[in-house]
Amino acid sequence: MTKLTDVAKAAGVSIATVSRVLNNPGSVNADTQQKVQQAIRSLNYKPSRVAQRLRSKGGNSKIIGLVLPDIQNPFYVDVIRGVEEAMYEKGYAAIMCNFAQNEDKERLYLDILQSESIDGLIVAPVHGRDQKVANMVLSGLPIICIDRGLTGVEADVVLVDNQQGAFDAISHLIKLGHQRIAYISGLPQIPTSKARLAGYEAAFKEHGLPVDETLIKYGDSKHESGMRLTAELLDLPTPPTALFTGNNLITLGALETIHSRGVKIPEEIALVGFDDMYWSISLNPPLTAVRQPGFEMGQRAAELLFQRIKDPARPTVKVVFDATLQVRSSCGAAAKNS
Repeated sequence: MTKLTDVAKAAGVSIATVSRVLNNPGSVNADTQQKVQQAIRSLNYKPSRVAQRLRSKGGNSKIIGLVLPDIQNPFYVDVIRGVEEAMYEKGYAAIMCNFAQNEDKERLYLDILQSESIDGLIVAPVHGRDQKVANMVLSGLPIICIDRGLTGVEADVVLVDNQQGAFDAISHLIKLGHQRIAYISGLPQIPTSKARLAGYEAAFKEHGLPVDETLIKYGDSKHESGMRLTAELLDLPTPPTALFTGNNLITLGALETIHSRGVKIPEEIALVGFDDMYWSISLNPPLTAVRQPGFEMGQRAAELLFQRIKDPARPTVKVVFDATLQVRSSCGAAAKNS
């Protein structure tokens, strides 16, 4: 196995110089860098990540943290893919943590990542006033918030226009003649849930219709709550003619309940989901849904993190992607007697 000393001997430099080329190339002149890199290539030297981290000063471990709330959610799978691809191109690795919407678990993972001397962090905060993440931002660790921002703390954030996406979905249903439109939200304290509810309510206001609070249900953003809350809505004396679901796991739960009861989509209930899935067109019927560009969001978050690591003092930015309604056959015109 090739050692650091072998590279130093082949390049005609000291071990310390080889280490600087690996960990802080800006401190070494171009000619010396070229000699060392040539020796590394010719000897096929593979530096140990552990050793690099032990030698590293001031953030050069080539490792970042990625902390997300639910890796069962296909949206976050797309985010992970985007982050991972961008990291790989830059020679970085990511430590991925799934906190399953549990604040205690999130705090534990954040503590572990800090102890691992990560160069930076991409995180979906558990809620808008996530003090643990806020303190890490204030400590100077490069951090990019994704999908959810922080309240009262300046931090880079990448998200979609959740309010506009929900507004467009509900407006589409209203234009089809629906007025009893139910909404199954995720956890109410999550910023995305708040924004989507605001879009739902704004659409009713825009069209001069009252909001029926009995048609708004709050779940935990998971499949099971979609099943349970859809059942509650269908059991109402006057069930809704349309249903808007707050994320793709809730959508799947809603579909399971609707199909198990033999309710026809869209003849008896129209369905629009927030989060388009690559297999939405394969559902029966194909699902109308609000698309979030998760892969692109992950890539952009990684790019911003590299910029933040390189220039810690740069102004913070907020990147907002469009949430676009993909209209398919799961929603149709309301029945005349609805």
